[in-house]
Amino acid sequence: MSENLKNKIEATDININSLLKDQKFYIDYFQREYRWQGKHIKLLIEDLTSTFLKSYKATDKRSEVANYQSYYIGPVVFSVNGGKKSIIDGQQRITSITLFLIYLNHLQSNSEQKVSISELIFSEKYGEKSFNMTDETREPCLKALFEKGEYKIQENDDETVINMLERYEDINNTFPEELTNGALPYFIDWLIENVVIVEIIAYSDENAYTIFETMNDRGLNLTPTEMLKGYILSKITDFNQRIEINNIWKEQIQKLHDYEDTADQSFFQAWFRGKYATSIRPGKAGSENKDFELIGTRFHNWFKDNHKKVFKLKTSDEFYDFFKNQFPFFVKCHLRSWDAQIEYETQKPHLHFINYWGIADSLQDALLLASINYGDKEELIDIKLDFVARFIETFTVRRAVNYRKFGQTSIKYTMFNIIKLIRNNDLEKLGENLTNEINGIEQEWDAIWEFGLHGQNRKFVKHLLSRITSYIDNLVGKSTTYVTYHHPQGRQFEIEHIWGDKFEEHKDEFEQIGDFQSWRNSIGALILLPNGTNQSFSSDKYKDKVEHYLKENTFAQTLHSTYYEKNPNFLKAEKIQKLEFKAHKQFKSNDIGERQKLVQRICEQIWSTDYYKIDE
Repeated sequence: MSENLKNKIEATDININSLLKDQKFYIDYFQREYRWQGKHIKLLIEDLTSTFLKSYKATDKRSEVANYQSYYIGPVVFSVNGGKKSIIDGQQRITSITLFLIYLNHLQSNSEQKVSISELIFSEKYGEKSFNMTDETREPCLKALFEKGEYKIQENDDETVINMLERYEDINNTFPEELTNGALPYFIDWLIENVVIVEIIAYSDENAYTIFETMNDRGLNLTPTEMLKGYILSKITDFNQRIEINNIWKEQIQKLHDYEDTADQSFFQAWFRGKYATSIRPGKAGSENKDFELIGTRFHNWFKDNHKKVFKLKTSDEFYDFFKNQFPFFVKCHLRSWDAQIEYETQKPHLHFINYWGIADSLQDALLLASINYGDKEELIDIKLDFVARFIETFTVRRAVNYRKFGQTSIKYTMFNIIKLIRNNDLEKLGENLTNEINGIEQEWDAIWEFGLHGQNRKFVKHLLSRITSYIDNLVGKSTTYVTYHHPQGRQFEIEHIWGDKFEEHKDEFEQIGDFQSWRNSIGALILLPNGTNQSFSSDKYKDKVEHYLKENTFAQTLHSTYYEKNPNFLKAEKIQKLEFKAHKQFKSNDIGERQKLVQRICEQIWSTDYYKIDE
């Protein structure tokens, strides 16, 4: 390589199509792991789909997509050396986009209008296909997702593969239903042509790493939080008061940063949306951003434009009092909620549940703060947070068992109206409003009859079985919790198929293997067992397995008649009587059906609105 080329740096704005088509990238050893969390992929999908929907009209020709609003996804840095193109910065985004393209490729498989995107995922040379990201640990997972849309975790799979699979599930859960039909080819066209990336290419590793460090270490731009602080302090004319608010501000922002670098921005978005936003952009193309969107993009400007009308802050003293008192109060409420989401707390358990099965943070955080009033006592705050979290979980579980999605774009109007409905409620009114909202959910529990495990809902099924299993344990006095089954410190629990994957043993009931698999994956034919235990007898016949189940959790034990003989009081408890448990000497399709109905009754009991009744 000539010295001139070695010192050369190129920067070009290109679209996803140009970046990925027939390309081959190598991932440097120091950044092999794919570490994006659910919130990162959800935010990306929400940003992409909401930007597209700003422009899309069903009457448009596909060629008009070229004039839709573009979206900038950020820079990627490559080092080109000896014809080899290595990713220095941007691997997380490229991996996420690749997973998204795989998902979209499956989604369009039954569509009349298909967009050719497979060459953005892999390239073919001499008859051999290989993925655009060369990393042998990813290959089996990517291949399975591309070909079948699902992948079964192997014992030696690393953090990257597990994260990729979980993020693929998140994409499926987040992608809005309104884009899955006629709008889909328009969206894919827009994604690969209108989403812009700045590609930076250096022809020496030294220059590439210098660019990487510069981009990551020298970001001195003021954040929206810092601009908000500057504006607030400028409104406080008394010198001592200004110093006091500045100190309070630094203390509160540090508390937020102890959780996450961008927690300050998330907090202000949640606080302003939950307590003050009154409008949201309509779904029509070309509509202007309203409170909800403006707070999400530039909350400091929104506050500047609205503090007189919305916050009733005009004088220096009013600014001082508000940020001396209300600001720390709501930071404390937000972090109280955050703590309970991270660590299970018996006083407000539903916050922990929605950390694993909730809605988009942009809606969830605002909902949680909406009903809290300045000055509410800690006990009341906890109950309100738990009430709202329970509503969120009820909503998401009801949607999930009906195979309905709840990404931000699908539910934001519904949730924004609920934010306004419960804003500043007292506890009794909050319970009434949430009860009415739950009673109005279209998706009913009877959908459980047809609900089961499939390629993209393993995460939800684990959540549902963890809730059911711990609930039944608690009814008989065991102290296990959701954490015991969902994410214990030690030995993990896995989803166990009560039927082994042996079609030939069930030909007396099924002619087609597809029918057998559908019944085998039904929620009534699944339980949770410790990892290893389920693997050791997963292919055994039911009569042998059920003997092992007697040593496991209560929900599994109830399959065996001996459990009822050894626990004669089990069926006498009022709540258990209503569930109508029974043993299953054999486990045929009609037994699965009975168990399916049992799961429905358990769900109706777990998520009963009686929870909101206030004791006099």
